[in-house]
Amino acid sequence: MKKALITGITGQDGSYLCELLLDKGYEVHGIVRRSSSFNRSRIEHLIQDRETYGSRLFLHYGDMTDSSALNRILEKCGPDEIYNLAAQSHVRISFDMPEYTGDVDGLGVARLLDAVREVGLTRECRFYQASTSELFGATPPPQNETSPFHPRSPYAAAKLFAHWMVVNYREGYGMHASSGILFNHESPRRGENFVTRKIAVAVARIACGLQKRLVLGNLDAGRDWGHAKDYVEAMYLMLQQPAGDDFVIATGSMHTVREFADLAFGFAGLDYRDYVDTDPSYLRPTEVDALRGDASKAHRLLGWRPRITFEDLVREMVDHEMDIARREKARS
Repeated sequence: MKKALITGITGQDGSYLCELLLDKGYEVHGIVRRSSSFNRSRIEHLIQDRETYGSRLFLHYGDMTDSSALNRILEKCGPDEIYNLAAQSHVRISFDMPEYTGDVDGLGVARLLDAVREVGLTRECRFYQASTSELFGATPPPQNETSPFHPRSPYAAAKLFAHWMVVNYREGYGMHASSGILFNHESPRRGENFVTRKIAVAVARIACGLQKRLVLGNLDAGRDWGHAKDYVEAMYLMLQQPAGDDFVIATGSMHTVREFADLAFGFAGLDYRDYVDTDPSYLRPTEVDALRGDASKAHRLLGWRPRITFEDLVREMVDHEMDIARREKARS
């Protein structure tokens, strides 16, 4: 039975990846941050499965800022594969918290990579790093593995440091280390402060009479949106290759925030123009205007292609929120 360690297991990607690996027969270990509030809702259904939790799923307290905890967890579970998904992942918030973002998203990866080396897993353990399309920033689309990086946020700058640390450990220590340069990927499990989930929640609440308006920032920002469930499969495939490498994972199609809102409100029979306001305070100091990925390398070497369309993604997110809003409406 293979062992996998997932940092960020309680996040959107971590929860889908955990399900995927358990389905493939893995023993899965996850790192969770200590919090005074409940933060495991995305994997609660797995924790409640008594045939899995405690036998093939194990959780460990730790943090990307704590080297001793990372070393201790690696020594305890001895993983065959590590998927590093932990991050301060909100781009706009990274402008308000640049030091923390750099510590977790940049130095945290260096700590984890060096922990692998220190506990003697360099040759045995395969490592996946969650890189990001934000690395490209101002570079015009389409972006692929050879496109120049031009980060436009503290988040992207921290991720760029992490990306090159993975390359250095791959080349310097012979680690099977890969970076997935993932373009935007969403799902009903997306955090509520991300624009796609924010839109889906607002559509449902407005349709049910629980909310009147939605305030957004840049409606014309273009993004390549896929489904997180498709993208975690690409993560898994990277670590099954003969050697580590870097891969762009994307759908190849770009849509604006305006298009996302138009489609989402349309599924509820509403016109977004009647409900959406814009506020300059929601804008980033430096904007990324257009991200559209070229995943030809992943198609060719991994055999990976996205299965869930943009329209189906938006509909799934809206339907999920409509169910929640209807139940809230019925209780009021």
